[in-house]
Amino acid sequence: MSNCYEGHQHVAKVMKDVVTDGEGVRISVYVSGCRFHCPDCFNASIWDFQKGRLYDQSLEDEIMSLLDKPYISGLSILGGEPLQNLAITKPLIKAFRNKFKNTKTIWLWSGYMLEYIQNDAQLKPLLNDIDVLVDGPFVAHLKKLDLPFRGSLNQRIHYLKP
Repeated sequence: MSNCYEGHQHVAKVMKDVVTDGEGVRISVYVSGCRFHCPDCFNASIWDFQKGRLYDQSLEDEIMSLLDKPYISGLSILGGEPLQNLAITKPLIKAFRNKFKNTKTIWLWSGYMLEYIQNDAQLKPLLNDIDVLVDGPFVAHLKKLDLPFRGSLNQRIHYLKP
């Protein structure tokens, strides 16, 4: 795996019962680390790849337990930059799909555009396992506070599954 995508296996925070990170009530996992460093980023405090807690079996089990409630719609993976921390993102998605199949959804936020992801051999397979991609870097002069699920007008919501 390329170093630019692997990351350092740290999770900045896990939030339960979130209604702002996708449709329904969700569990949000904020992975640590981002190389984009978008000016005025909402999550600049977690650009450091070593911020937070190490992603291990104990943390994965804790996240799966939080997700295993009938009112939880799914998992939201944000950052930082989840696609620059595949050491977390890939096993987390795999564990989620093994446990919940397609009964709950995965939303993922990335500064990479869908077209970039589709043309990168390491990133493209992830598109098969997520339901919604919110793509594009945060652009401060396009900031709009009332946009659902995103922070700037250039960011797009892609529903990848029917």
